[in-house]
Amino acid sequence: MALVLLVEDDHAVRRAMTEALRDAGHVVQPVGTALDALGTVSKDHDLVVLDLSLPDLDGVKALPMLRGVNKDVPVIIATARTDEATLVQLLNEGADDFIAKPFSSNVLTARVGAVLRRSKVAAPDDDEPIKVADLVIDEVRRVVTLGGNPVDLSRRLFDLLAYLAARCGRVVSKEELAREVWHQPRLNLDPTIDVHVSWLRRKLGETAANPRYVHTVRGVGVKLIDPCSASSSA
Repeated sequence: MALVLLVEDDHAVRRAMTEALRDAGHVVQPVGTALDALGTVSKDHDLVVLDLSLPDLDGVKALPMLRGVNKDVPVIIATARTDEATLVQLLNEGADDFIAKPFSSNVLTARVGAVLRRSKVAAPDDDEPIKVADLVIDEVRRVVTLGGNPVDLSRRLFDLLAYLAARCGRVVSKEELAREVWHQPRLNLDPTIDVHVSWLRRKLGETAANPRYVHTVRGVGVKLIDPCSASSSA
């Protein structure tokens, strides 16, 4: 059971979506405007389903505001829009999945279930923190420290770092990152992945010109390395 914030302005559609999600066992808080969503969302929410065509504020603008309240909550965008620029912008703002209107109740509940499964934190005794030199990634608590200092990462940046760190030293292709971190086909995700890699480097205090942990292998992909091992083997 999850606490779902449903943001949909059409009363009939909102009622049908609410019933479908409640029938699937979720607790649903339905609202009809972006302002209501911003006043309702909290760190207790497990997922947000966000319509883009809202009467008071476009969902594209509402998404980063919702992220400002709860940066880790998964967000599914419900939209009839298919233009590439909008989809790329939403991915950059932290959207986790899309559901194309019109959709059935079965598709809605299946997408919600899939995103919730992907975002679920592992049980406390499943994994030890990943340690790469002075970088520590605690996947259970979703906490990152560098040299003992906390690193504030968005949900997507945390997932990207954790995925690379778990494969330390191996080059990970953009196709694999699109599939395993963004849960989307690669298609036109390359610019989005490049932007997130750049943001991740910035958070780790490095640059593309002078990388320490995150290295790009041109034409192949990205890898995270142990800078101490790299130095000692140089």
